[in-house]
Amino acid sequence: MKILSWNINGIRATKNSLKQLLDSLVADVICLQETKVTRDLLDEPTAIVDGYNSYFSFSRGRSGYSGVATFCKDGATPFAAEGGLSGFFTNHSGAVGCYGNMDEFSEEELQTLDSEGRAVITQHQILTSDEKEEKLTIINVYCPRADPEKPERGVYKLQFYQLLQARAEAILQSGSHVIILGDVNTSHRPIDHCEPDKLEFFDENPGRVWLNGFLWQHPEQLTTESDTDVCQNPDVEQDLSTGHTEKKRLFVDTFRHFHPDQKNAFTCWSTATGARQTNYGTRIDYIFADPCLVEKAFIDSVLMPEVEGSDHCPVKASLNCRWLASPKCPAFCTKYMPEFAGRQQKLSQFVVKIDKNKVSSHNVDILPGSQDSSEITENVVPVAKPKPSQSTQKRAGTNQGGRNNKKMKAEQPRHGTLLSFFKPNNIQKKSSKAEEVDRIQKLSPDDQDAGSITQNTDVTDNRLNLETTPCNLEKMGEAQNKPQAAFWKSVLKGLPPPPNCHNHKEPCVLRTVKKPGPNCGRQFYVCARPEGHSSNPDARCNTFIWVAKIK
Repeated sequence: MKILSWNINGIRATKNSLKQLLDSLVADVICLQETKVTRDLLDEPTAIVDGYNSYFSFSRGRSGYSGVATFCKDGATPFAAEGGLSGFFTNHSGAVGCYGNMDEFSEEELQTLDSEGRAVITQHQILTSDEKEEKLTIINVYCPRADPEKPERGVYKLQFYQLLQARAEAILQSGSHVIILGDVNTSHRPIDHCEPDKLEFFDENPGRVWLNGFLWQHPEQLTTESDTDVCQNPDVEQDLSTGHTEKKRLFVDTFRHFHPDQKNAFTCWSTATGARQTNYGTRIDYIFADPCLVEKAFIDSVLMPEVEGSDHCPVKASLNCRWLASPKCPAFCTKYMPEFAGRQQKLSQFVVKIDKNKVSSHNVDILPGSQDSSEITENVVPVAKPKPSQSTQKRAGTNQGGRNNKKMKAEQPRHGTLLSFFKPNNIQKKSSKAEEVDRIQKLSPDDQDAGSITQNTDVTDNRLNLETTPCNLEKMGEAQNKPQAAFWKSVLKGLPPPPNCHNHKEPCVLRTVKKPGPNCGRQFYVCARPEGHSSNPDARCNTFIWVAKIK
């Protein structure tokens, strides 16, 4: 069986249909993070996918923010599921339970930690290779990011880690295997970062300190003496081999278990700097599992950088087990939501203000809800049309004529340029004289005498005929365009050509500072190549040039 995790960076931004995307990932359980869909934005094609049963967790404070979702194939249907880690918002049957000791958190903290829709838990039955039925709990998480400019978010992130650990340990102690997967938002070791030397106090980062205490590692992978002493404790080694221990380090980084020394193995890159082209990223997406499950069931754990569509790539694990699907989806399944279960939820779908004028003119707008246009017209009381009087008919005819005149005027072509408004309109006068000559020439000899014809044709002699020929008009247009182009070039000079970067001698690209501060809004030039390691000659060089301020 195969389990996959992917920070999709917006589930509604996929190029193909969601079913095509899920099928292309070739996994039985697909855990998505940063769906950026809240309940008010969730539509049926996203919630109900043929061949899958889905479980969503939404942000309760911000629309289109955060969010995780787990899609299980029908052959891997769980028998229990719930959203969140604390159980604070769980008010349905079929929950996973096993919340453990959460006395260190206040009720307000638990509510806040689960209000951003960052976790979905599903519990399955599996058949191991030795034909034993066992429980497997999958915790899909999207851990918060610590914003350096917002210290409170760093505290929030650490509290989320602690809550995740408390819940995972409680489920593990209940007798179920546990897999934690998702975007943890912390690179664990220096090998998991593109340039760890650039980060001050790499090992002292609070997120890495927590990971060091949460994950079991081989002694050669540890970076501090205290970590080595704990891992080399024979009691801990014995407990890890059996999978039953109350000490820390209860979970294994499955990718590093199978690929301990693989370098340049990253899962997240900056799209703004094009860092994916040079593989200048970090590994912050993981699949953690309890050691007992890893030893007897895991076959491999891999990264999938070839899959594009997000600033993250998927990670996948293969296990030598079989699913024992539940005959019925748990109550937390998305298809049981009132809006997708055939039951109306919003009162506004029943009480809708209808514009009778629009209905009477057959311009029926689509009402929010499940009604189509035919149902709408059936539910609207028809409006009787009064018989028009003679005066009304006359006014209608007058208005119709007025509208036709306006339409004819609008259809007439408009010529000229902006500069033509500032110059004498000589060409129009000459063309009117030419039309007068044509009109006179069409008259019969009985309607005019020879003297008048001669007089008019003398006035508009060869001069008019010469100036109104198509060839001469084209030459006149070219002559007028030249001063126009010169005029606009003098007014709209535009930005000067970009300077070349120092190393590659290639044109730079223009950027704008968006970070709040004294330089916000200022523009600067940098090398146009994608960001990369300083030792990579094909990566961006260190060119940085401020654009001079306009005085």
